[in-house]
Amino acid sequence: MTSGERVFRVLNILFFVIFTLICVYPFYYLIINSVSANNLSAAGVINWLPKKIHFQNYAEVLKLEGLPLAALVSVGRTVVGTVLTVIASAFLGFMFTQEKMWHRKFWYRFVVVTMYFNAGIIPMFITMKNLHLTNSFWVYVLPAVVQPFNIILVKTFVESLPKSLEEAAELDGATTIQTFFKVILPSCTPILATVAIFTAVGQWNSFQDTLIYITDQSLYSLQYLLYQYINQASSLAAMVKNSTGGALNLGAIATQQTPTSIRMTVSIIVVLPIMFIYPMFQRYFVKGIMLGAVKG
Repeated sequence: MTSGERVFRVLNILFFVIFTLICVYPFYYLIINSVSANNLSAAGVINWLPKKIHFQNYAEVLKLEGLPLAALVSVGRTVVGTVLTVIASAFLGFMFTQEKMWHRKFWYRFVVVTMYFNAGIIPMFITMKNLHLTNSFWVYVLPAVVQPFNIILVKTFVESLPKSLEEAAELDGATTIQTFFKVILPSCTPILATVAIFTAVGQWNSFQDTLIYITDQSLYSLQYLLYQYINQASSLAAMVKNSTGGALNLGAIATQQTPTSIRMTVSIIVVLPIMFIYPMFQRYFVKGIMLGAVKG
């Protein structure tokens, strides 16, 4: 390498190291403040290293009313929603590559146009109410099953596969459904993993649908409770303090709940699950998004 190439390589690595640190630091900041002394965290002095580490915040936050049920709802909608969306995206993406499909181009364009136009919140709410989906778990899942962007990714990926695979299956007497499940679906692992990541992150992070469609507290999602807890952090801190008796000593000051400790701890509880899941699919992500975006 020339001296100019070496300088560029060093600067390139340095840039991405700094960029990575900038992306990671907010999560690190949340973690160190959630496990540090609450009085120091509230004072804003915890910036780089945790001080007087304790885990009492997590024990107290997990006792908050409705949290376990909300976690169950969020896990359920993420798992069920992801599975149904991946299957629907895979099947529709495959069918839109079949020339024998009735009015294939019309239906494909009909699906794609919904990426650019929608009725709005009020008509959507009226539709969900008329379908009896309000205050129902399925309002989290069914409206998000058909995602045009995911269908486009899968369709482009399937078109990049050798046509000889489908032709060989047809010669062996396989039907369209058999060809999809036994030939195409096993070959689409990278793009389906990509779709699964998009869907799982979207389902886990969503809270607006709870805000619009749900009034039954037993169906609140974890993200919606996070939204409520952050808005009510001061009253929650007082409630936790009163539940422990209210009397403080020097040793209890560090673990006394504050609005800051509530915000930090609840944020970590909500963010950590998706951070653990993402690395499991990471090896498929880059390959899938590239193969699904560019026809080979």
